[in-house]
Amino acid sequence: MAYRSIPFANLQLDLRSAKGTRIQRGITVRIMRVVTLILLDISALVLAWELSISYGSLLSSWTREQSLLLLILSVGVGIIAVKGLYNPGRNRRDYFGIIQAISLTELLLLLIAFLYESEVYISRSAFLIFWLLSIVFACIGRLTFDIGTRLARNQGAILHPVFLITDLEDKENHTGLIEKENCYIVQGSANPSCLDFKNREATFRYLRENGVVEAFVSWSAIKNRLYICWNFHTAGIVLRILPSQVEIWHPKSELWMIGEVPCLTIPAPIIAGSDFWVKRCFDICCATVLLVLLSPVYLVITILIKLDSPGPVFFKQNRVGLHGKTFKIWKFRTMVANAEKLQAALEAKNEIKDGVLFKMKNDPRITPLGKFLRRYSLDELPQIFNVLLGQMSLVGPRPLPLRDVEKFKTKHFIRQEVLPGITGLWQVSGRSDIENFEEGVKLDISYIENWSLWLDLKILLSTVKVVFQKTGAY
Repeated sequence: MAYRSIPFANLQLDLRSAKGTRIQRGITVRIMRVVTLILLDISALVLAWELSISYGSLLSSWTREQSLLLLILSVGVGIIAVKGLYNPGRNRRDYFGIIQAISLTELLLLLIAFLYESEVYISRSAFLIFWLLSIVFACIGRLTFDIGTRLARNQGAILHPVFLITDLEDKENHTGLIEKENCYIVQGSANPSCLDFKNREATFRYLRENGVVEAFVSWSAIKNRLYICWNFHTAGIVLRILPSQVEIWHPKSELWMIGEVPCLTIPAPIIAGSDFWVKRCFDICCATVLLVLLSPVYLVITILIKLDSPGPVFFKQNRVGLHGKTFKIWKFRTMVANAEKLQAALEAKNEIKDGVLFKMKNDPRITPLGKFLRRYSLDELPQIFNVLLGQMSLVGPRPLPLRDVEKFKTKHFIRQEVLPGITGLWQVSGRSDIENFEEGVKLDISYIENWSLWLDLKILLSTVKVVFQKTGAY
């Protein structure tokens, strides 16, 4: 197959707004596959249950209750799902895994029977019939599904349209590897230059317009791997990384097989799905508790600000948050009332080397009380309200003003794919002492890649320590 050219153009990108995530392509086919497998498993269990009741010697009335059958179906399908047997490829053809899942369901059935009517005799014949028939019918259902799928694919149906990005010398080998799996149709290919910055936007537009569901990319073809993964994720295209002769493993990479060859998938560096809601619930609980405990501190600071200098108690500013959307961030005022207007005259004294952020150790706009509040990060306390409103998280990359985001390079927008935080890995690793924005972005990306509730707790505890040590605060 010859390399298909992609129409690259000079694109004027608006770098001030990050893009939202598109729905993953091919999701309808995947949902239909899972639903079909679930229906086959339910049919197998129901048929086995009815036959076991008809031919087994049962002395208990509990087996006639419909609620018990529904419970068995729920437990059985749940265990099969937990074992990953509804996943594509070899997972759905794991017959040994099916036997294990159904056997565990049978054991739970015995436990339910014992707890429901512990003094009633349970027929061994009915139990054995149900167990054996469940295994036989479930495996037959999977085998029938597999044969039907294979026949359909031999006729050119239900094949996933994919695109190959690899070096010219590896193209023939990688194309053969993909086509050998008999579930993909390679719609085109290109060399690694299509992922260069100047060509990247045109590449993803081309993939979307041609309905590409998955992209196979050789490991050596991509330089900034996590950023490329983010691009494919936001485009709704599954990224498959093909192996190279030199094995290099990313710590969060997921191993899967194409034929007999192990390949990798690196998840996009975002906090989404169940991870997002776990983190969100944690934020709401902690923010509520903190708001109650710190209410006296809020009152004292409010009084002191009114006595210290003229102007409002709170400072509100537009910041860029999740997916590039702006919101009003709340802080206790630590500067004179017209501080933002005075910043233009101070830009030449900016101490951040690359100029993306604006920082001065001896900023003349800061009030006497403001220096104290900043030293202990007390000015950030009103952002707990931003957390409760869903605009921020307790832990995450700091939300930046529009002035800073306008200076972003495209790769910096990964940090906008998670909720911004009151504190973060950047803040506990040096706070204002970090002089280069790129260093801070690396810490933000490291946090996103390795996120867990435990990491959030560690950062929150480290924040308390850093605040009291007054490390890097100004």
